[in-house]
Amino acid sequence: MKVFLGIDVGSVSTNIAAVDLQQQIVDTVYLRTQGQPILAIQQALREIGRRIPGLDIAGVGTTGSGRHLAGVVVGADTVKNEITAHAVAAMHLVPAARTVFEIGGQDSKIIIIRDGIVTDFAMNTVCAAGTGSFLDQQAARLNIPIEEFGRRTSESRSPTRVAGRCAVFAESDMIHKQQAGHQIADILSGLCQALVRNYLNNVGKGKPISSPVVFQGGVAANAGMKRAFEEALGYPVVVPPYYDVMGAIGAALLAQEAITPERATKFRGLDLVDYRFRSAIFECTGCPNQCEVVEIGFQDHVLARWGDRCGKWGDNPVSVS
Repeated sequence: MKVFLGIDVGSVSTNIAAVDLQQQIVDTVYLRTQGQPILAIQQALREIGRRIPGLDIAGVGTTGSGRHLAGVVVGADTVKNEITAHAVAAMHLVPAARTVFEIGGQDSKIIIIRDGIVTDFAMNTVCAAGTGSFLDQQAARLNIPIEEFGRRTSESRSPTRVAGRCAVFAESDMIHKQQAGHQIADILSGLCQALVRNYLNNVGKGKPISSPVVFQGGVAANAGMKRAFEEALGYPVVVPPYYDVMGAIGAALLAQEAITPERATKFRGLDLVDYRFRSAIFECTGCPNQCEVVEIGFQDHVLARWGDRCGKWGDNPVSVS
């Protein structure tokens, strides 16, 4: 089977999507990055190769915060930012989409789409409030499996007002409300409402939010967050299939665009799952900036370097076939 692969390497998860020549989604893999992106990429590729016998990879695209690293490791044909990848995937699965809410493990984004074109966007990478990691942390503190979080919010009859402008204040307020005797379901529902207020007032501030709204990213699995968005906006919010791997799907579709009859894929092949890549950091002493330069290598070869400000290293990566 000939497919295009999209690889989305984030701080929390590493995802792969396989899309066929007709842009149908063949399979997806979702794995935890666990601080080891190269190993996560290799594990995800091994899994997709196991699931699809006779896999013929026609092209590969990468995205996410680790997109450049992933691109070097796999030999990507295209490397795109998360905004582009998520917008492409949203328009593919929900063609009428005009607004995209994307909330992942460590950051959140809003994308405004008009007539199939991204016209505006914003990202929040500073505060953890509202991200998947914060919700995971609060669920663990309350001894509630994260899979049960959304269901528990549906039991709420009187959501508690929780301060949601800051992760630290939100947690303190939740503890205070617990000690005051509020029900757990009401606190969870109130937390979802607080995080939605925080998102709309910060990430979405000044943005022309209009329906259809597509909600994607790992947090879209939380029914309480979806319900809170719908209550705040006053209309339905669409959670598409494959909501948790949309970046990878977008990267696969972009890889298909990048490949032409005159341009063969640069993908290194599935054998790379057995390669032993090495990474190192050194400090450049060429000027007072003293940049930390990251070096990615394989055996005795240097694949790429980046991290410098002047381009001395990053603009001249060494690659091997």
